[in-house]
Amino acid sequence: MAEYPQDVVQRFHGTPEQVDAGLVGEPPRTWASVVIEEYDRGRAQRFVALRTSIVEALGDLALAVEHVGSTAVPGLAAKPIIDIDLIVEDTAEEAAYLPALERLGYRLVLREPWWHGHRMLVSPGEDVNLHVWPPGAPEPVRHRLFRDWLRSHPHDRERYAAAKRRLARDTAHQPRDYSLAKNDVIDEIYARIFAA
Repeated sequence: MAEYPQDVVQRFHGTPEQVDAGLVGEPPRTWASVVIEEYDRGRAQRFVALRTSIVEALGDLALAVEHVGSTAVPGLAAKPIIDIDLIVEDTAEEAAYLPALERLGYRLVLREPWWHGHRMLVSPGEDVNLHVWPPGAPEPVRHRLFRDWLRSHPHDRERYAAAKRRLARDTAHQPRDYSLAKNDVIDEIYARIFAA
């Protein structure tokens, strides 16, 4: 059994108030509704182009660029939004990386120093969430573990897809509750990951 550091095992469950406190400017319009679509293999291909543009713009500042989230799992229904984890040396040093990403059209929407220095940017079409983390942040580790588990465990992949569809319907009147509503099923899957 693999041993994971405590900060990886213990997930942070943010609140709507914390998201509001971290909001920079206008929230993305994609936060106003939740749409779950069948898997689209084109998103994996698009990630390759996005990764290339990010690495070209940042050079050595981009320590890692990973496709995470549901669009990174073949066969998994997902919101039509690509999630990317970008690791930079110091997320608080925004002047080092933000201007280059803004030239690519990304817009900073979240600044959450209390959550391992997390920053989130969205693409011009708001169909990419670019999450910026410092080295050693536990969340990108969890993202990769979750992605890889769902890639190789079809039962959990289908269970997660069914939960997402149900929760998208159940939270249609309050779409910002969708992410928080997924915590139960996500935590159950993480329990299996950490026990494996």
